[in-house]
Amino acid sequence: MIEQLQVRLRTEFGTQRCTRLRKAGLVPAVLYGQKKPNVHLLVPAHDIQGVIRHGTRIVRLTGDVQEEALIREVQWDTWGVEILHVDFARVSATDRIRVTVPIHLRGEARGTKQGGVVEQLLHQIELECEAAEIPEEIHVNVNDLDVGQNITVGQLPLPKSAAPLTDTDTIVVRCVIPAEIPEAEEAPATLTEREPELIRRREKEEEPEED
Repeated sequence: MIEQLQVRLRTEFGTQRCTRLRKAGLVPAVLYGQKKPNVHLLVPAHDIQGVIRHGTRIVRLTGDVQEEALIREVQWDTWGVEILHVDFARVSATDRIRVTVPIHLRGEARGTKQGGVVEQLLHQIELECEAAEIPEEIHVNVNDLDVGQNITVGQLPLPKSAAPLTDTDTIVVRCVIPAEIPEAEEAPATLTEREPELIRRREKEEEPEED
């Protein structure tokens, strides 16, 4: 289900006015694409933060604008806490979009009971996909993964319209026996550690004989 965002047209511009709008809980935004004029908008900060937190890519704009749009870019403050600006790109359900999607593992690999460990080598993947089928994330089940086995990009559960832009032979996750780390040999005493003994010996050797 596509999430909805209530928006309204923005009529105030300039740094000071934008700062005042943000303090009022509104985020400046722009809608563009499909050879139509750009539209400047305001989005409630709480609503857009919730949408981004859910990992949603496609939203339905309602209110002063009635459009389906892709969240193309989000500008954050220095601390990554406050959203300063959002770019929306107009899309239709069949438009093919390039996106980067996170990969998450699920389950417990069978090989871990044989002493193996699971290594995830790829944490996100770039896809080209119809807008209506863009996944929020990709889940990979590793339950059947034995020691020495792996799962590649070509084996990922992708939407029907999705085509990976990464080589399909690229390993996403594997189960391996961890390499043994040799025990550290005892380090020889350093010059500093031996020095007092040498000094004491020299002092004894140089001690003058009693008359």
